[in-house]
Order: sequence, then structure tokens, then C-alpha cells
Amino acid sequence: MFSSNAFGQTGVGIKPIEGAELMLDGSKEMLHQKWTYWEGPRFSSELPIKWTEVSDPVDGGKAISSNDPAGAGGKYGAADIVTKKEYRDFRAHVEFLIMNEGGNSGVYLQNRYEIQVLDGDYGLHGMAAVINEHLPKEQAYNGIGKWNAYDIVFKAARFKDGKLSEKARVTVYFNGKKIHENVEIQQVWGGPNSGMDGGNDGGKGITDRPGGLKLQAEGHDVRYRNIWIKELNLDGKSTDF
Repeated sequence: MFSSNAFGQTGVGIKPIEGAELMLDGSKEMLHQKWTYWEGPRFSSELPIKWTEVSDPVDGGKAISSNDPAGAGGKYGAADIVTKKEYRDFRAHVEFLIMNEGGNSGVYLQNRYEIQVLDGDYGLHGMAAVINEHLPKEQAYNGIGKWNAYDIVFKAARFKDGKLSEKARVTVYFNGKKIHENVEIQQVWGGPNSGMDGGNDGGKGITDRPGGLKLQAEGHDVRYRNIWIKELNLDGKSTDF
């Protein structure tokens, strides 16, 4: 399935749409240029980023592995990486490949809201879930050792007079299949070690600060490539595409 509007096509291997910035091409050079560690309360690595450039086992190119030693044992927040650029509304494309059974990572929108990356689990905490809130409409995971793609349009929470007036929303395609359609996101899950605002009012205290796209390190070899982002303005608009 492909969408043919201004947000572009969906699926593995698609190139950045007009106005989008390539954020990760699989090289260590781009990794260090455009990303940094998220130095949250559990941060225990140190710059330069310890995520390594590895081979793409499918196409023979380059990829970046999330297997940072500081994240061993599932210690999320210890070595997560985030784009240096911060965003409000955006269109993003993220490609990932899980090397081993049970491989675990995560894609965080605005360093707040997690789209799960987890082999072998389909549920509210499983693959492609908007974590703890929205189950994917269908299972579209390609499996271990194969590339997968999330295509995302995200609308940040809105505020009026300093108070939350509209919660964040997202539409997600997984390997070309629409799995979340303009769903509302209630909160940040996982506490202060998970992402921005995770420690505010149990994760419900969302603030009006932009945030980067974050990738989670949990001691697993999950590989990333072809990540690109286009900034949007979705005032008065849906995320659906």
C-alpha cells in the first residue's frame, strides 16, 4: 500500500521526500553529526556515542547498531540517542532491522511517546504499539534479519494560555500498512528514565517543549538506517495520510 500525497510513499527503502532532512544514513559520520545522547536521570554512557557502524546484512551497506554496552540488561535511558534538532509536528521515516530473537529498542516521538520495536511480542507493549495505549490494527512485522519501516506523521500537543488544550496525535504505517490512524496519545510511559516529561505527574504532565526523535538502547543489536524527518505545521489538521 502506498500513499501518494504530500507526505510521500511508505515502506522500506523510500527516499526522503521534498523538504525532508536525512538524519541517519547508516554511517558513523552522520550519527555523530546529527545525534547525541539523551542525558536523562539514568544516563550512564559518555560521548562520543558508543553505538557502532555495522554492516547491513541484507543490502551490504552501512547501519548503526543500538547495542551500546551501557544499555545491557534492558537499561533504557542509559544510552539512548536523540537527534540534536528538536521538533513539534513532523513526518518521519525510520528503518530498523532486529538481528536476534527478542531484540528490543524503541522509536520515541519528541523524546516522549514510544512506538515500540520488540521482536516476538504483539500487544499493547509489543511491536509497533503506541506503547501501552494503542494496539496496531494488524501485524506487519517482516521478522528477524529483515528491514522494517515506520512511516509517521506526528502532531505535537497543543497549549492555550500555558495549559494543555489538545493531546498529541499520530498516524503510523508499518511496512506500508496503516496501523494507527490519527490516534490520541495520553501520556509519557516508563517514568523519568523513559523520556521528556516522564517524571511529571506520572507522565501526564506534558510540557510545551519540542523534542528530538529518540532511539532506545536496551542492550540488543537492533540496526537502523535511512531515517529522515520533515518538519510540518499541522495547526487545525489531522495526522492522517
